[in-house]
Amino acid sequence: MAERGNVYVDMVGDLFHPGHVALLRAARDFGERLMVGVLSDEVVARYKRRPIMTLAERVAVIEACRYVDVVLPDAPYRVTSEFLDRHGIDVVVHGDDLTADAVEEVFGPVADAGKLRLVRYTAGVSTTELIQRCRATDASRGRTVTS
Repeated sequence: MAERGNVYVDMVGDLFHPGHVALLRAARDFGERLMVGVLSDEVVARYKRRPIMTLAERVAVIEACRYVDVVLPDAPYRVTSEFLDRHGIDVVVHGDDLTADAVEEVFGPVADAGKLRLVRYTAGVSTTELIQRCRATDASRGRTVTS
């Protein structure tokens, strides 16, 4: 499965968990060097929710992951061929949980160029699920949980 060169993954990386590790481990198998783009708080808030961890905190945790060689803070939402060229990226990896519309919106030119690889999404653990667990734990202790 290993391809040569630089591999790119973009992510939020909020509340870094085993699903993130599995994605980065799988991505690393596609090349010699793994570059991870970390999306800004503002970008994430536009399509998801504001991250719990700051960009600097998320970058620090992702940099510490043994599969990661380079972290690119404030990565673009839409990955373009120009972005790949500027950073010397040969292949882009993402979880297979994307819809066809999302692939087109975020990775359109990259997918069209045959440079997008999808890997199995790790079911059963997500940042959203971790947040729900925290809220449930607080609620079971009789604490008021606010958003």
